[in-house]
Amino acid sequence: MIRVLLADDQSLVRAGFRALLDAQPDIEVAGEASDGEEALRKVRELRPDVVLMDIRMPTLDGLAATRRITEDVALHEVKVVMLTTFELDEYVFEAIRSGASGFLVKDTEPEELLRAVRSVVGGDALLSPGVTRRLIAEFAARSKEPATGDALAELTEREREVMALVGIGLSNEEIARRLVVSPLTAKTHVSRTMVKLGARDRAQLVVLAYESGLVRPGWLG
Repeated sequence: MIRVLLADDQSLVRAGFRALLDAQPDIEVAGEASDGEEALRKVRELRPDVVLMDIRMPTLDGLAATRRITEDVALHEVKVVMLTTFELDEYVFEAIRSGASGFLVKDTEPEELLRAVRSVVGGDALLSPGVTRRLIAEFAARSKEPATGDALAELTEREREVMALVGIGLSNEEIARRLVVSPLTAKTHVSRTMVKLGARDRAQLVVLAYESGLVRPGWLG
């Protein structure tokens, strides 16, 4: 059973998400929070698998709450998916840099929300690929210059190649086809790369691909 915490200051939004999620045989809403501080307390108390976190909330915003969750070693299994009203929200890229596993717009189709919750638990951290690719390209262009020195020194050539393909938004299956290897081999390369770089999940691997200069804005197809 996938346990979800809903963090949003609008009760109607929480009620709508709860009705949809609780109707699924493999998902249950473990709790709700109306601001970031309450979300943080509930995460520590309930240890949900996924937090659907609104970016803009009173007391403590979703960005700060996400950073506190992802920096807490005891909560490393908890995945955070940011909820935003607009596709190109100025805070979303920073949220992913802070450890969020992805984002969804609030008016997303019900099927997409359910797919997102299941996907993030399954390890496919980067959600809504088309929108997310555009967003990361947009904000990576405004981010800091690539770090000096070789931040990727521990990676093999194949791992760098795989990381670049992750960076332009390809799935494990697409990477496997591009490199003519099995999906399992592609997944293994991605996992090893994340371990070597200390990336929390696939979303952070994409950010690192940009920030290291391995991938540049404008490379997306």
